[in-house]
Amino acid sequence: MKNATVVSNNTVPIQKSSVLKKRIDFRTLFQNMLPIILFFILWEVLGRLNQEFNWINPLFLPPPTLIISDGLVLAETGIITSSIISSTFRILAGFSLGCIVAVLTGVIMSRSRFVETWISPIINLVGPIPALALLPLFIIWFGIGEFPKILLIAWSTFIPVLIYTLDGLKSVNSTLIRSALSLGANQRQIFTRVILPSAIPSILVGIEVSLGLSFSALVVSEMMGAENGLGYIIVDARNYFKISNMFVAIILIGLEYSLFAYLLKKMKNRILFWRKGGARAAIETKK
Repeated sequence: MKNATVVSNNTVPIQKSSVLKKRIDFRTLFQNMLPIILFFILWEVLGRLNQEFNWINPLFLPPPTLIISDGLVLAETGIITSSIISSTFRILAGFSLGCIVAVLTGVIMSRSRFVETWISPIINLVGPIPALALLPLFIIWFGIGEFPKILLIAWSTFIPVLIYTLDGLKSVNSTLIRSALSLGANQRQIFTRVILPSAIPSILVGIEVSLGLSFSALVVSEMMGAENGLGYIIVDARNYFKISNMFVAIILIGLEYSLFAYLLKKMKNRILFWRKGGARAAIETKK
């Protein structure tokens, strides 16, 4: 009976800590959402005032409530659902493909000076070319199907992830490598247990940076030779001068990007749970 009492008493702090953690998570979520809420409130006020005083053409700056109502009408046709599904598939396929190929290429280049000597000048030559300039060539070469769109997204993802991967693999602390050698580790063990884990933070930063470029490439690819997608909604709204529909697609793109960025940040924090530092960690604050 004593043991049972002890166990029940020990569960109380655990329950309190879990409740406290949930409160902290809710508070953090509210703090992150507050700027977005205030942004849309300010937009609503300016849009209504503009409709009242006609500073600019009200069609050019519709308030969010009008955009939502037009978006609901557009959603009844089913085009929003199909466009979100198509755009999500394209960004997942292209982004994943670009990240995987970039990391593998970075590993090979870091291991082989010969490969790096031949590939680096080519990357420097074609890397700065924007996705908008490459899309017509991709359509001519590969047609107007899904493959050129996914390939364009993968290409936009590939360059920054490759650069950050190479930087992470080459900037490993040499003391760690010497320590592993002194303990009898071979080259394969040094790479898999020292170099690659040390480069993971840089690789994840490159993945975060490339996410925005991937969405830009997604919109560009869907503006030409596409029959669905969020970028297609923007082009269709431009052709028929439906400004509110254009804002619907723009907001959906922003929300989808925010969701992907949030999930990526959560994954990064989970992988790099051991990485703490900076001014905020050094200075104790009262909560």
